[in-house]
Amino acid sequence: MPNHVHVLVIDTANKTATLVHRWKQATGLQWRQRGSRHPLWQRGFYDHVLRFDEDPERIAEYIVMNPVRAGLVNDPADYAFSYRRGHPPL
Repeated sequence: MPNHVHVLVIDTANKTATLVHRWKQATGLQWRQRGSRHPLWQRGFYDHVLRFDEDPERIAEYIVMNPVRAGLVNDPADYAFSYRRGHPPL
């Protein structure tokens, strides 16, 4: 998405905050090295822990279909920033 990122993480070690912090730090540094004077990321992040009754496949489908719902593409495989680009739908 142009203004946010969805990531589905299986975190068995309870290290999501560390992962997000390091990822934002590394990508923010690259952003600044390319000459941007504005921050890439806002402070903090929103996370959602799946409950036992929530299906991870359904959540993954939601993430993959987000660019379609936003009107950016008609087919999720056409979204340039999806790791699933070129792969069959879930």
